[in-house]
Amino acid sequence: MNNRLEGLQPESVFKHFEAISRIPRESGNEKQISDYLVQFGENLGLEVIQEESGNVIIKKPGTKGYEQSPTVILQGHMDMVCVKKEDYPFDFSKDPIPLVVEGDFVKTEGTTLGADNGIAVAMMMAILESKELEHPPIECLFTVAEETGMDGVLNLQPEHLTGKILINIDSEEEGIMLASCAGGVRNVVSIPIEWTEVDSEKQAYTLTIKGLRGGHSGIEIDKNRASAIKLLGRVLRGIEKSIELDIAAVSGGEKMNAIPKMASATILLDEAYIKELEKIVDQYQNFFQKEFEASDPNIQVQLNQVEQVKQVFQDKTKKHLIHALRLIPAGVQTMSANIKGLVESSNNIGTLETKEEEIILSSAVRSSVKSLKDEINDRIASICDLIGAKMELFSDYPAWEYEPNSRIRDIMNEVYKELNHNEMKVDAIHAGLECGFLQEKLGKIDMVSIGPNIYHAHTPEESLSISSTQRVYEFLTEVLKNIK
Repeated sequence: MNNRLEGLQPESVFKHFEAISRIPRESGNEKQISDYLVQFGENLGLEVIQEESGNVIIKKPGTKGYEQSPTVILQGHMDMVCVKKEDYPFDFSKDPIPLVVEGDFVKTEGTTLGADNGIAVAMMMAILESKELEHPPIECLFTVAEETGMDGVLNLQPEHLTGKILINIDSEEEGIMLASCAGGVRNVVSIPIEWTEVDSEKQAYTLTIKGLRGGHSGIEIDKNRASAIKLLGRVLRGIEKSIELDIAAVSGGEKMNAIPKMASATILLDEAYIKELEKIVDQYQNFFQKEFEASDPNIQVQLNQVEQVKQVFQDKTKKHLIHALRLIPAGVQTMSANIKGLVESSNNIGTLETKEEEIILSSAVRSSVKSLKDEINDRIASICDLIGAKMELFSDYPAWEYEPNSRIRDIMNEVYKELNHNEMKVDAIHAGLECGFLQEKLGKIDMVSIGPNIYHAHTPEESLSISSTQRVYEFLTEVLKNIK
């Protein structure tokens, strides 16, 4: 197999990044990558722990002169969000990620890259393998299922770790040191379906919203990008106000924590209303193109005739669905009053599915303030009460609260100033990191999060800066050298 990243610097990092890009690691399907890391650590003669959850811990002693230095935990997650372009033939369960190098960037041909958080895995592997780097005792923690609710860190066995300093490598902006992050929860709404037989004389169409940019539902929720699922609700409501409409199925999005790029509905109506339907669809196409001309310039609202279906939602189910799509909050809900430009709370309806007996909407609710996270969930619960739906919460993870005093932040800032002649920015992030759970699991621990420049994570446009990766890796290894 061709080594598409051969020659990129740091060579030791990109060698491992390319190797793990050939291994399936979608959230929930991490066994192969977990076993690969175990074998990697054992081949180096290091202590390896593989937890029942699939988490892997590899321990490396301190180098000469660092034996008594404080142990440092390096941490990242091995799973990735698996999203591809609609027409790109690809199977994440077996196909290697189609890596491409363009200028300063590693990209792909049509899938997510997995730099979130594969680049952390590759950096840790390079450090574990190195015989030249100077460093204190290291415990590398590779977690599973971060992207789907942080189940890996939730099931972490804390007795396997001894370090009191932790460097998370799951940030996506060089020069920024994160010291706080939002908490979150997966909110699942189930709307019961009552079916009825189809009027055989009605025409069936697929209404599709497509061409959106999508994006990371935490980091890019403030970019005013359109949600295809929310737009579908608007169009269905607009049609329903003018035309007698039946709905047979709805779907949308790919991952709970990605802004949905596409959504569709199978609808039926009398032939006499077809011209009116086309007029309404064109009207909403114009609305959306004007509203999102900067953030989503390629929005399309399409209508295609399809084969007749056998059953549709009863009128009550149809109305409950449209009410849910219109009323469940989405996007930024509050901004922080303390940190300028920081999103404080948000919701993202990531997926929409039609099952045999229910319609499922899965959302990622986030907030750096627990009471506001609870408030969003309570609003959704109120909507469910009105439409006879059920709401369940899964994978609730805590916020990572800011600590005023941090020796590792001080060391990082000193090293950064020495290398770059300016200070790192200390910031908070709206996206959820595993740091909140790690703080709960490991107790009082000195913790920061860093990472190289990654753009458009959770989308097929994801890209990783090569030069930024080199600088961040050199910075990280220099920080380790300075921990004595």
